[in-house]
Amino acid sequence: MSGTGLWRRWRRSAAAMIGAAVVALVLGTALAAPWIAPYDPLAQDVADRLQPSSARHWLGTDGLGRDVLSRLIYGARPTLGLVALVALLMVPIGLAVGVLSGFYGGLLERALMGLTNITMALPQLVLALAFVGLMGPGLINAALALVLTGWPAYARLARAETTLLRRSDYIAAAQMQGIVGLRLLWGHVLPACWPAMQVRLALDLASIILAAAALGFLGLGVRPPTAEWGMMIADGSKVVFDQWWIAAVPGIAILVVSLSFNLLADGIRDARGGR
Repeated sequence: MSGTGLWRRWRRSAAAMIGAAVVALVLGTALAAPWIAPYDPLAQDVADRLQPSSARHWLGTDGLGRDVLSRLIYGARPTLGLVALVALLMVPIGLAVGVLSGFYGGLLERALMGLTNITMALPQLVLALAFVGLMGPGLINAALALVLTGWPAYARLARAETTLLRRSDYIAAAQMQGIVGLRLLWGHVLPACWPAMQVRLALDLASIILAAAALGFLGLGVRPPTAEWGMMIADGSKVVFDQWWIAAVPGIAILVVSLSFNLLADGIRDARGGR
């Protein structure tokens, strides 16, 4: 199906359009954080700590007197940055493993799929926590931990797509024209596998956000005092019964963004005919 046809089918879904609009709004807010945040997210004012919503601080202040709205805006940056980094690393690894396994088969397939199955058998969050605990907290280490646990699903999907594709007339015609080796994989097999990868990635983005927030909540994400949604929830959980907004605001942000990514993914899946 052409790009124009996909766009027409996708935009008919109101839910998908709402999801795309919210994702675009959050992304734009993160990029424009220095210009739209009312305060420095790291500026502390102990005399103004734990204040509820007011004209000065629309979403109140936290335990160190920092403006919650400003930290919420800046907190979108590491969250979305981690999601982008994970996607850029996880999908190519899974694609490479799956395509090589499905196209060449034999011993290579058994070795790569054996590694894939072993990785998938391990609890993902536990494995990610172990990796970050070993390497130390930080945005890069958190992203690598999520990549380490996330690529097997893409490898298995790419392998299934490639196994069907290598027996098709499409590949046979390409080989008859002298297209073989890496040129065949890059120019014909990978583009055919990409639509399924695209839908899978869109569906996984919400899970990546939740996993990133979980690492931040446990203190294994970005280092303080950097604003990050999971870390903000952890800080607010200490006073959640009295100053509930400190934890509730980033929690609602995570919920809204995760839901928006799911709505966006559903629209992409439906536009591609449910693949």
